[in-house]
Amino acid sequence: MREKLNDYYSEIFEKELLDEIVNFGMFRGMKSGETLIDIGDEMSHVPLILNGAVKIIREDSKGDDIVVYFLEKGDTCAISFVNCIYSSKSMFRGITEKETEAVFVPVEKVDDWLKKYETWRRFIIDSYHVRLIEMVEAIDSLAFMKLDDRLHKFLTDKVKIMKDNVLIITHQEIADDLNTSRVVVSRLLKQLENEGKIKIRRNRIIIDKI
Repeated sequence: MREKLNDYYSEIFEKELLDEIVNFGMFRGMKSGETLIDIGDEMSHVPLILNGAVKIIREDSKGDDIVVYFLEKGDTCAISFVNCIYSSKSMFRGITEKETEAVFVPVEKVDDWLKKYETWRRFIIDSYHVRLIEMVEAIDSLAFMKLDDRLHKFLTDKVKIMKDNVLIITHQEIADDLNTSRVVVSRLLKQLENEGKIKIRRNRIIIDKI
């Protein structure tokens, strides 16, 4: 765990804090498609992502959901901090996009370190700032972007997250993430292909321009 933490977090945390993370944190490796946290779950730990990617999803009262943002190496879910500290249940679902490793920090240490380590406080504040910007962008895309533009942005963002311009994904999976129908997604994908922005293969989409 120490080596994996040092790979990124040694640049932002002092040795004493890293020692505490190693002593009190719980390491977990997850396969692609695993649920990291589900809606309604009690929050007792906060994840620090070591590698991989996690898709954060919001669900409405009808059971329809939409992707809000992604977590990558060096990220944490800022909303988890509030849920942990106030013992509230999760409003979001987190699903791994690929093999992911994370260290889970117990809530009591999350609060203690806010008082003890300036680097931890800055990390939490920066995490809130980044997640807020991403949520505003998600709202803007829903309110102001046409669906074809939203689709292209979704694909290019996913390429950056996966670090591969070949996405192994079905039209239905895309439709689920964008909260629309598979028929609409298939039509818009064909439109993007005709514009030379993507290539469509069986259960694969190749992104040419980012």
